[in-house]
Amino acid sequence: MPDVQHCIPFSELSLDDVGQVGGKAASLGELTRALAGHGLKVPPGFAVTAAAYDACLGQGRVRSELDALLRDVTTSSIDDLARRGERARRTVLEAGLPEPVKASIVAAYRQLEARLGPDPAVAVRSSATAEDSPEASFAGQQATLLNVRGEREVLHACLVCFSSLFTDRAIAYRHEKGFAPLGVRGAIAVQQMVRADLGSAGVIFTLDPDSGFRSVVVVTGSWGLGETVVAGRVDPDEFVLFKPAIDHPRPILSRRLGAKQSKMLYARGKGATTRTVPVSAGDQARFCLQDAEAIQLAKWAMAIEEHYSRRYQRPTPMDIEWAKDGQTGELYIVQARPETIHANRQNQAMVRWVLEDPPPALLRGVAIGRGIGVGPASIIADPARLEGFQQGEVLVADMTDPDWVPLMRKASAIVTNRGGRTCHAAIVSRELGIPCIVGTGHATQTIAANAVITVSCGDANDGRVYRGEVAHRREEVSVSELAKTRTQVMLTLGNPARAFELAQLPVAGVGLARQEFVVAQNVGVHPLAALSPQSLSKETRARVEAMASRHSSPREYFVDGLASGVAQIAAAFHPRPVIVRLGDFKSNEYASLLGGEAFEPREENPMLGLRGASRYLDPTFEPAFDLECEALLRVRKDMGLRNVKLMVPFCRTPKEGQQVIARLAAHGLVQGRDGLEVWVMCELPANVVLVEQFAQVFDGFSIGSNDLTQLVLGIDRDSERLAYLFRESDEAVLRTIEAAIKGAHAGGRPIGLCGQAPSDDPEFARFLVRLGIDSVSFNPDAVQRGAQVIRQAESDERGAGGD
Repeated sequence: MPDVQHCIPFSELSLDDVGQVGGKAASLGELTRALAGHGLKVPPGFAVTAAAYDACLGQGRVRSELDALLRDVTTSSIDDLARRGERARRTVLEAGLPEPVKASIVAAYRQLEARLGPDPAVAVRSSATAEDSPEASFAGQQATLLNVRGEREVLHACLVCFSSLFTDRAIAYRHEKGFAPLGVRGAIAVQQMVRADLGSAGVIFTLDPDSGFRSVVVVTGSWGLGETVVAGRVDPDEFVLFKPAIDHPRPILSRRLGAKQSKMLYARGKGATTRTVPVSAGDQARFCLQDAEAIQLAKWAMAIEEHYSRRYQRPTPMDIEWAKDGQTGELYIVQARPETIHANRQNQAMVRWVLEDPPPALLRGVAIGRGIGVGPASIIADPARLEGFQQGEVLVADMTDPDWVPLMRKASAIVTNRGGRTCHAAIVSRELGIPCIVGTGHATQTIAANAVITVSCGDANDGRVYRGEVAHRREEVSVSELAKTRTQVMLTLGNPARAFELAQLPVAGVGLARQEFVVAQNVGVHPLAALSPQSLSKETRARVEAMASRHSSPREYFVDGLASGVAQIAAAFHPRPVIVRLGDFKSNEYASLLGGEAFEPREENPMLGLRGASRYLDPTFEPAFDLECEALLRVRKDMGLRNVKLMVPFCRTPKEGQQVIARLAAHGLVQGRDGLEVWVMCELPANVVLVEQFAQVFDGFSIGSNDLTQLVLGIDRDSERLAYLFRESDEAVLRTIEAAIKGAHAGGRPIGLCGQAPSDDPEFARFLVRLGIDSVSFNPDAVQRGAQVIRQAESDERGAGGD
């Protein structure tokens, strides 16, 4: 048995041993011992303890030399930091490992040989005593060496790991986090390599890494060893799964196929242990995981999160690495650590960054975090140029490396060609609070050196780079200012990418989810074009089939894209209600979708033409409505998102409403079953005149103030010449709204309003409050002001002797 002072098998470790073996090794031991009942697999291995590190530094004058070298270190000079780091590493390497430590490591490795066969390939990973703790991740700060074989190479790799406590980045990170220069002790995890070089690997977060939304698991991955994902060398595949629906038939909210440009394999022959090769076009075009495998990984991740949360007695989101063995097809967890960015953030405000009149974007990529950075671009193609980087410049690179952390601290923003939301650049930039855009594809070729650019991460996951300095502002929405009111404050939302972030607002739910916006963003193809691509021109058909190439058919592409977008919104606000308006594009708007011109009629006045309920019942467009129904049933039934309510727009008669409800029921969306409510937009004078009859058909009303105003006043709402007459506060409109609210309540139905008028016009808000409207839905940029106006209106009403 190995000397327990210097080497301990994972099977004998737990989180209680962090001070002895560091966070990584202790975690592997904890997973091995505590979570085997979940079927979770952890490759075997052993820890080289902090006592072995102490023995290494205890040789001769090693410790005193390191102390003298680092006691007054700062991060203000990259050159000085690099000089001290190089000397410190050389001191450790020249000292070598003491003989007793070598003997223990060799004995532990031989035990692995007895289990795995001669010269098993292992990963040798740093596991410093403060690493992977709930307070500080130390992500990428110390060394990891892969595919290490044989006693001699394992000993050398362990020495390199100990010396890596003194990389420039590790010294700077400890200084930044307030650790003494020698206050963190080294330890090592030596672990069997999974043949992910023949399979795939990646990273899992048990929350959304950008917004901090806790109800999802995000799985990213690519072909080959996981280092390419962690280091940001590839744009990985991404799966987002909804935790409450993990046992439902379809818990995957969204999938994104990454470019997966390269993969890391075992090296051939002697010398280098790994090599990187391009990924074939065929493998780039397919996901590195099956859906069932992503679900299995998510279940394991949830079990790990639950276990750690119990251990630490507080919610503990996790950052996990996984690998799939290409020989056996088995999945493994190879590392787990508490997530430290959002878990430690106690934010009572939601910050929004707004660009003022931006020009066309120069580049687009995946936005990391939130914020806007401006500065001259410094394009770093050669790490030797790091020394010339100046405070406030924008770091532009193919990808970042852990050695660049001291430099990243000085950047106003970071832009990379490659990488995904879980790569090194993403993790570090979140921790530093620096706006970052990854996966742009060609930033280093497109951005001119020294040119001033604006890097915007203000629009959900869509990161954009602009030429020059673009004026912008920072807005802060205080959660405390959105105090509960009698009138429910809700959101109007059409962009699924913003849902996780906006769900942090204490609103009552989503009063209007614009399904047509989801189609435009997530699908982009006309539903009839998806059903009948053979009716399209050769060129258009080719474009449709290319967009749907990763699905079994264009039809499935449409259904999956719509279901995914609606599900992201519904999951974000679950269990709060999300009222999804059925498709409400006009014929000219539907025609703008790919393939739409082949199917849409040319109408003189599309605003009053084939739209809403009439479109769903039209024989030509019934098949298109069938696709909507299939997608919505998938969301409610297969994803378990029963907080979704449906709303019928532009319903001209109660009979038409009954016919739409019958069509919904024919597709399994039965009003009343599993709590399904079907509402109606109150936007036509007919809806108000016959409000009692509509109340017998529908479960609730939502006043569409724009359409209702234009139809009451007979004004084209898009007419500039008549804009001065378009006012919701017009007496005729107010009387109509009053009749709608009173009629809905007389029929026992709730009624809300969707529109900006209450936030812009306090008197209009007081009018609605006085009538007892049940809810008002605002666009995200108006919700704070809208809530304030509603709260003040209710206060005024109480002061005037109202309810």
